[in-house]
Parts: sequence; structure tokens; C-alpha cells
Amino acid sequence: MGISSMTLLFILFLIVYILSSAIKILKEYERGVVFRLGRIIPLKGPGLVLIWPIIDKLVKVSMRTVTMDVPPQDIITKDNITVKVNAVVYFRPVDPIKAITAVEDFYYATSQIAQTTLRSILGQSQLDDLLAKREELNNELQKVIDFQTEPWGVKVTAVEVKNVDLPAEMLRAIAKQAEAERERRAKIIHAEGELQAAQKLADAAKIISSESSTLQLRFLQTLTEIATEKNSTIVFPVPIDLITPFLNKHASLSEESKE
Repeated sequence: MGISSMTLLFILFLIVYILSSAIKILKEYERGVVFRLGRIIPLKGPGLVLIWPIIDKLVKVSMRTVTMDVPPQDIITKDNITVKVNAVVYFRPVDPIKAITAVEDFYYATSQIAQTTLRSILGQSQLDDLLAKREELNNELQKVIDFQTEPWGVKVTAVEVKNVDLPAEMLRAIAKQAEAERERRAKIIHAEGELQAAQKLADAAKIISSESSTLQLRFLQTLTEIATEKNSTIVFPVPIDLITPFLNKHASLSEESKE
């Protein structure tokens, strides 16, 4: 009787083991690569998956986008300046079978490809391009890395250069350059303002010279502005145009009296 109980327990244990080994549940973002006696069979998942224990081996592959930090890399730019650059790579498996069978560890392989490509591509760029043309370099990095990972069934969706660490002497040089550029722009703006003011004055002078009455009105306006100020004594020249009519009239009266 004791032997029968032990046998029953063994059979129950064996059934539970077989069921737990045969029944797999894959999440919505997971796919199952099944090897049956070492050979690939059609992809499984998501949801409930049944496999044959012992003869089947299931490898889960997450289809979600992976965010991978690329460690800082020492890069010598095309103009012989040493900088440290780090980046972030966004990728995801699009073919789970290739991701498992074409490369041993596609996470590690993608990381290594990203590091070497980062040094290669950025090493061909000038420092100014590395600082100013960040978007173009990101696009080029994404294309190159994606081309190399495509045989592995891995799609690189984006590559972003995060930080560019410059030597201290280069930071001082860039600061001086920026200051000189600001001074140059300030001088240009000041010169343009002087030029515009001179042009306006020249236009005003042309208008005033064409009409003598304009000069008289401007003179009277200036007198009004001076009178509003608290000055005890005001000395101003009198334009000859203002008293010319009176002088002419006085001269004509003098001639008439002589006759």
C-alpha cells in the first residue's frame, strides 16, 4: 500500500512537471523562438503557448524598444582635438528568429557596434560640426548602425549624441571666440544705426533746402523747444531769411522818401 502511494505521488509530480514545462504564457510584447530537437519551428506567441517538454526549448524575445546608453568614448576629431562623447541608442528586435540565431547576444553586439561607429563617424568630423550639426551626425549614426544590425533582425530607430566634454583650454578658447563674435555684432549694429541716421539727416537736409519756409518752421519749432526749458538767458542766431522781407520793405520806403 505504501508503494502504491509513493507511485501515485510520483505520477502526480510528473504530471505537474510536464504541464508546467509544456504550458507557457507570453505577454503581448513577447515572442517565443522554439527549438525542436535543435531546429527552428514557427514563431510562437503572444498568449498561451504549448510545447513538448524535453524535446522543445523556448527562448523568449522582448519586442519592445530598448534604450541603451553608450559609455563615454575618447574621440580625436578631424582637427586633432580630443573630446569625450557619449550617446543613447534606441533599438528593438523586428525578427526574433534572426535576433536569436544570427548573433549570440544582440544586446551586447548592438552596444559594441554603437561604440565603434560613434568613434568612427565623429572622428571624421570637425569640432565645430560636432557642436553645431548635431542632428545631421545623429542621422548618419543611425543609418550606419542600423545597416550593420539589420542582418541580426534588429532595427535601430534613433541615435542621439548626449554630451560632448571638451578640454578646459578649448572651453576658454570657445568663450573668447563667442565674446569676440558678440563684440563684432554690436559694432556692426552700431555702424548700421549711424548709417541709417546719416541717411535720414541727408534726406531731411534735401527737403529743407528745397523749401525755404521749411527752414523757418524748423527754426520756430526749435525756439519753442528751448523756451520750455528753464534757462535765464537764451542766445540764438536769427536767420537772414526771417528779416529779409522787412529789410526789402525798409529799402523801398527809403527810396520813395528820397524821391
